[in-house]
Amino acid sequence: MFTTSHLHPMLVHFPIALVILGFVADLLQFLYKKEICFSKISFYLLVTGTIAAIITLLSGILFTADLTGAAGNVQERHEFFAWTTVILLLIASVIRTFLLFRKEKVSGLKWVAFISYGLAMITVSITGFLGGTIVYNYLVHL
Repeated sequence: MFTTSHLHPMLVHFPIALVILGFVADLLQFLYKKEICFSKISFYLLVTGTIAAIITLLSGILFTADLTGAAGNVQERHEFFAWTTVILLLIASVIRTFLLFRKEKVSGLKWVAFISYGLAMITVSITGFLGGTIVYNYLVHL
């Protein structure tokens, strides 16, 4: 039967896919400067990935059990990287939205958003790896 503990495992794949694909689109925008579709794709994936990451983080906080021992240590690192991912995504989303409304093409803030997005891609990958470690190495099926 379906319980709320199933929500977190069901949601975790969305921020991973959205953030990684969004950053790849952002990277392609820098490589192909004349192509504007990559910038739009990247922006929409960033915003959607940020929302998905927030919802996924909340589902983990609200609907999963606290672990103890070695699994608990991995869970703490998993939560740390999840929070870090959400913060980095929020920074990138706010900056990109600000630049969109200001219609600025060239700005130092663009690089801050790009670096934040890139770091978020790394931290969401680490978060996913640690979540997989909890499930597969410690056989915890939340």
